[in-house]
Amino acid sequence: MAGRLIVVPFDIPVDPSSPEAQEWLREELSRPEYQSAKPTWFDLAAKAVQDWIASLFQGPAGNAPSVILVAIVLVVAGLIVAAFLIYGRPRLNRRSTLERRSLFGSDLRSAAELRESAESAARAGDWATAIEERFRAIAAALHERTLVSVSPGTTATEFAHRAGEVFTAEREALRTAARSFDQVRYLDRPGTESAYQQAVALDQRLEAARVAAPAVPA
Repeated sequence: MAGRLIVVPFDIPVDPSSPEAQEWLREELSRPEYQSAKPTWFDLAAKAVQDWIASLFQGPAGNAPSVILVAIVLVVAGLIVAAFLIYGRPRLNRRSTLERRSLFGSDLRSAAELRESAESAARAGDWATAIEERFRAIAAALHERTLVSVSPGTTATEFAHRAGEVFTAEREALRTAARSFDQVRYLDRPGTESAYQQAVALDQRLEAARVAAPAVPA
């Protein structure tokens, strides 16, 4: 290797501060292969966001949990907003809580119609529906006779209490029927033929009883 000459082309400026070198550098970087490798605006923006996120976790060690907590809160808030935008504001059930727990709700059928519906359900072995409809028939019948006042929001327990004030001998039977109604309607119990027959017998006894209508306060 000793004595080997290294030939430097004289057409390439070797002084980086010379105008020729700077012009050569500009021409070289303007070539297509260099321009195609130049980062786009999206690359620069993504790099800036990445650097910002990284800076959050590069601060004092004590700040890391706070940063993570804020990030979690922001994510949860974003999910809630997205749920509102997708599904809309949660709506209450069309029936109010009072109506859901009531005897009749918006049901305007007569006692006779309710009895017929109960018998039809009993023939089909649908004891839950049969018990519901028969207890409603009992309440509707006493309301039609103006013996017990029943409003759309009256519950089975309230009706049993009011009816027990008029038919004192049937208080326990009324409470039992009200419990059977609540069990099949609100606790999804299947009901039994025995419970239905007890409601039928109660309905028949109340229908045969002759009591005076309660006095209306002046």
